[in-house]
Amino acid sequence: MATLRPRSLSGLLSAALLLIVLPLTAAVVYGGVQLRQLSRASNELVRDSIELTQNTQVLFQNIAAMERSAGLYVVLDDPRLAAAFAANERAFNETLRLLGERAPAPQVARVRSAGRAAADFVLGVPVTDPTTSLVARFDLLGAEANVLAEQTREGIDARMLDAERRANATQQWLLWAIMALVPASLTLAALFVFFVLRPLRAIDRAISDLGRGAFSQSIAIRGPVDLAALGRQLEWLRTRLLEIAVERNRFLRHMSHELKTPLANIREGTDLLLEGAVGPLDDNQREVASILRENALRLQQLIENLLSYSAWQSSASSVETSRFRLESLVGTVVNSQRLALAARNVSLDLQVADLHVVADRAKLKLVLDNLLSNALKFTPRGGTIHLHAYQAGRTIVIDLADTGPGIPPEERDKVFQAFYSGQAPQGGPIKGTGIGLSVVREFVQAHGGTIEIVDGQFAGAHLRIRLPAAMRQESANAA
Repeated sequence: MATLRPRSLSGLLSAALLLIVLPLTAAVVYGGVQLRQLSRASNELVRDSIELTQNTQVLFQNIAAMERSAGLYVVLDDPRLAAAFAANERAFNETLRLLGERAPAPQVARVRSAGRAAADFVLGVPVTDPTTSLVARFDLLGAEANVLAEQTREGIDARMLDAERRANATQQWLLWAIMALVPASLTLAALFVFFVLRPLRAIDRAISDLGRGAFSQSIAIRGPVDLAALGRQLEWLRTRLLEIAVERNRFLRHMSHELKTPLANIREGTDLLLEGAVGPLDDNQREVASILRENALRLQQLIENLLSYSAWQSSASSVETSRFRLESLVGTVVNSQRLALAARNVSLDLQVADLHVVADRAKLKLVLDNLLSNALKFTPRGGTIHLHAYQAGRTIVIDLADTGPGIPPEERDKVFQAFYSGQAPQGGPIKGTGIGLSVVREFVQAHGGTIEIVDGQFAGAHLRIRLPAAMRQESANAA
């Protein structure tokens, strides 16, 4: 039977021609061509999406590097810093050139113009509006870059919708053709479903997984050789994306370690200045030294967050389960935040059912700690944080809500992305890096669970975690 089965999509269509004669053959050929085109378009769309996303991320990194070197140059007036700024500007322009191949050209030009205006201001080139500050110019550059990123995402979404419409139109046409030729078309439909639609659905699932950033599951497409070849291409793409992710984490780890040593020297130097080790300072000098020390502390916190994020990324997919009481774990997390809660006069509404759970204790502790810390940042003084945990059927539900400003609808698709920190003002002294909720989502998904934003029950932000039946309720005396 296997030797008689057509091995390629063209062979399958030839067999259908022998069985259904010319009308049905024409329908199948048309459908096959459209599906091939959709597969190629999907492959191209994935490639373009990845390249645009990577270039957009690099663009924001370039802007941050330009702003950082510009600020240091303005403060220290060191020619080496001017050279560093110029190098960052060249990298910025090169990234814009790559984006200009696929991104909207007018907005790319606006970003380039904003970058040029900031560079002219830093390097002393005469500018048309000298009253505009350096910070304002970089704010404008960041705003224009955000618009470019948004337009790029909208363009990819439009192409995806167009591909979906084409797929729906093709499917509708094939449906009518099959319904017109009933007895013979039933045989063709069975063959088509088995030999073509199954691998296509597998390809669609694989592309969806790649789009979500799920690279752990290998891609193996069984079916006609051409679709199997497409599956091998997707598998190659998956491995490349996985290598890129690993290299990114390695880069973050190494770069963060490299930055810690000179940063420690900066901190020690500013401490010596403030202590008067090199002589007394006047008020202006002490103010400058204090600013340097505060920014060094902030930079150290950001570097430590990057190191933590790299470590979390490397361990996100592994889950080491153990059995423990959820109430005890929640108590540990709350105790670690007790001083911060008291300092901000924030009350805690704690309602945790007596549950014994089977999960990765360290990861679940980090999830709860990140959520509680995040809620504390946005809860005003005298507010309340609600932490409830209960069982609903074969699911454990953990609710954490605050009385802060909530999450705007336009940010809800972004708050779980790494390095997105939102627009709402935070209550903490140091602006976050935006990796907390990203790590929460990865750890929850590693347990087979979900996290979502809920409306209507509490005034502020309300996040709900659902964990599967691996977590179960038992008597407290069973422990």
